[in-house]
Amino acid sequence: MGNQNNANNDVQRGLKDRHISMIAIGGCIGTGLFMTSGGAIHDAGALGALLGYAIIGAMVFFLMTSLGEMATYLPVSGSFSTYATRFVDPSLGFALGWNYWFNWVITVAADVTIAAQIIQYWSPTQAITAWIWSLIFLVIIFALNALSVRVYGESEFWFALIKVVTVIVFIVIGLLTILGIMGGGYVGFDTFTKGDGPILGDGLGGSLLSILGVFLIAGFSFQGTELIGITAGESENPERAVPKAIKQVFWRILLFYVLAIFVIGMLIPYDSPALMGGEEDVATSPFTLVFEHAGIAFAASIMNAVILTSVLSAGNSGMYASTRMLYSMSKDKLAFSAFGKTNKSGVPYISLIVTGAIVVGIFFLQHISGDAYEYIVAASGMTGFIAWVGIAISHFRFRRAFSKQNYDKSKLKYKAKWFPFGPIFAGILCVLVIIGQDVDFIQSGDFNLNRFIITYMGIPIFLIFFFYHKIRYKTKMIPLEEVDLRQDFKMDDVKHHENQK
Repeated sequence: MGNQNNANNDVQRGLKDRHISMIAIGGCIGTGLFMTSGGAIHDAGALGALLGYAIIGAMVFFLMTSLGEMATYLPVSGSFSTYATRFVDPSLGFALGWNYWFNWVITVAADVTIAAQIIQYWSPTQAITAWIWSLIFLVIIFALNALSVRVYGESEFWFALIKVVTVIVFIVIGLLTILGIMGGGYVGFDTFTKGDGPILGDGLGGSLLSILGVFLIAGFSFQGTELIGITAGESENPERAVPKAIKQVFWRILLFYVLAIFVIGMLIPYDSPALMGGEEDVATSPFTLVFEHAGIAFAASIMNAVILTSVLSAGNSGMYASTRMLYSMSKDKLAFSAFGKTNKSGVPYISLIVTGAIVVGIFFLQHISGDAYEYIVAASGMTGFIAWVGIAISHFRFRRAFSKQNYDKSKLKYKAKWFPFGPIFAGILCVLVIIGQDVDFIQSGDFNLNRFIITYMGIPIFLIFFFYHKIRYKTKMIPLEEVDLRQDFKMDDVKHHENQK
């Protein structure tokens, strides 16, 4: 039974500033940095990888400032689905919300599977079978989300702290190695500039397509930073916590990614065979290789433990994000109203139970039919990029409506940098990355239908959601002068746009 304080089925503002900051940092540090960054350096050379990550990092910064401006003005769980519903078109909010929920459900199922595989590094004899490990991890993730938002925030704080400390130690040891203080003599720039010129390696033909390939890797690495917006609805003080977290994201991207890739590029040749296998084997993770270069024993075991916490962190955040998105959509009348019910701790328990059940179903589907699972994963592959485009569009329309209705901009406690350049630049670059998903086809013209379908099927899935809602409820883009900018807005207060002619 819920108590009187939660009679309105609301979530609770239990996230402290340090929780928000660490969730923001943890959202952009994960296996993308620890494992796949080696593949980026292999494909584009050290400086090419730096350039690609820096450009995508700038794009993510602008997206987060856009999201931050809206989230401080209107802090709600589910954020960008609600913003698209209010500032653009309810059908866009519907499609963004359901696709984002679906994406994180897939991610949680994949993460518990990957976590079980990581455990096998220490237990190759498989005393406990992989699927049992997966279920254990799933129960842990479910429990962390079921207790309260503060428990979730505290767990993410410590998960993120482990990753942050690891990256800082890696950068310090790497710089000491480069200077010859650890692991040998002074290292020059010969390794860093090796390849077809100082910018690109000879992977993928040594062309700008290599940079596009890095855009894809970097884009997937940074996905999760938009969690800042979702957590705003449960922040104790979103007007203070969200801007602070966004500023930290920018500097952490520069520190963690740019410096880490610089260290890797200085110490490991871009054409090293080890970098090619870094996505699959912790022993050939670029982080492991650099630690071993510095003479650190048990480097692979250390990195395996860090990567395990990173994967569990991603699954933990995925369960939180999908649950809150379902809760938010119910409030916006884009999902069943039952999903909006919360318990006395402010946890949307029905959304959590349904999400957890779907995760279990997808997990077992993966073991029953690998082909079916592959297509389900493919259907959610572009969701992160599509969500980013939705954020850019929503912010552009939000600010345009603000000007159109002569709202006082002093009401904006946090203002996005370089508007309107920021959302326009970020939106266009996101579209470019979406179009360029199949780099091999763009480069060689070698068309493979199955690969093309798997690569791009996320787009038609999104459009099916969008047009289903638009045709059923006959929605239209909301005119700027009719965009509701009230901060005390409730969907129940007005007639929904479903009846809009």
